[in-house]
Amino acid sequence: MSIKGMAYIAGAFEHPSRKAPDKSVAAIHAECAKGALADAGLTFKDVDGYFCAGDAPGGVLSMVDYLGLNVRHVDGTDTGGSSYIAHFSHAAQAIAAGKCNVALITMGGRPRSEGRSGVKQKVVAANVPDTPFELPFGPTAVNEYAMAAMRHMYEFGTTSEQLAWVKVAASHHAQYNPNAMLRDVVTVEDVLSSPMIADPLHRLDCCVVSDGGGALVVVSPEIAQSLKRPLVRVMGAGESAKGLMGGKVDLTYSGAVWSGATAFEEAGVTPQDIKYASIYDSFTITVLMQLEDLGFCKKGEGGKFVADGNLISGVGKLPINTDGGGLNNNHPASRGGIIKVIEAVRQLRGEAHPKVQVNNCDLALVHGTGGGLASRHGSATLILERV
Repeated sequence: MSIKGMAYIAGAFEHPSRKAPDKSVAAIHAECAKGALADAGLTFKDVDGYFCAGDAPGGVLSMVDYLGLNVRHVDGTDTGGSSYIAHFSHAAQAIAAGKCNVALITMGGRPRSEGRSGVKQKVVAANVPDTPFELPFGPTAVNEYAMAAMRHMYEFGTTSEQLAWVKVAASHHAQYNPNAMLRDVVTVEDVLSSPMIADPLHRLDCCVVSDGGGALVVVSPEIAQSLKRPLVRVMGAGESAKGLMGGKVDLTYSGAVWSGATAFEEAGVTPQDIKYASIYDSFTITVLMQLEDLGFCKKGEGGKFVADGNLISGVGKLPINTDGGGLNNNHPASRGGIIKVIEAVRQLRGEAHPKVQVNNCDLALVHGTGGGLASRHGSATLILERV
């Protein structure tokens, strides 16, 4: 069953905090939920479906109780940072199947207040099947992505200068976002002169670590038509997972090759039709590889595609992450997928900052990656349309 046109985003809210030591994670979820429902013109009593991932304390059971919800459908799918993009697809499927009419998706975390970062070795449960094979080698988020970046450079001649342009574009957008953690515009030289964290990734190739969160309200077409909000509907969605494939893994591509193809097929559009893209940017290499895998350029040509300001709104051919993205604005709990949807909604509604608002933005793509590019990760793609 296709979900094309079967669900609408009625409400979206991004938590303004980037450091919240005085708030619990559950409270951040609740504040985001309240903000998104207010944006939609709905209340907690209207919600009959709830969706959350691993950042939600206690999962769906605790959060439904904490938020005081009376729901008939829940989903606790966790694919890392791509979870909330997948949740939108799952909410649309549930609405299309008549399982709920008003779906609430929440995300929240406070890693900055808790002193967590991606440079420490992962804490993995002993009964996870990959643990005995990988834990002795000390995997971290940053060195896994650095492996993918190095391999891409080896295979295709991608350069650190080209990667740096992803950060430069993010900084140009973030200067107009009052809530962004990093608002200073940087140059390619600034990125290359920042400290090396995991070769070839410099500090400015890496996303920020922040507290915060966000929420979305997804509704049926009938409810959407009754609300006094701009109409943003789903046109296509796709999900996939990529692992190490028994040692036959190719580090130069991501699961976006599958999730993107599915989303484009369902929507009936092509990459050339997209006016704006929210692309998960945990690291600069993440953006470059996903743009290739989604079909915006050929494999191996991502370096040329992102260079020379091509991702800057009003300058390049494909404006991305006009809020500053995870590289500059916000990457709460290392799960920034929901923020990507929120900025796409702003663009489609015409509510982005005037300096970065894309002209005639009627079709947007959102893509997220959750996990490690060099190990296993989930990918989720959405194509959204302004009605």
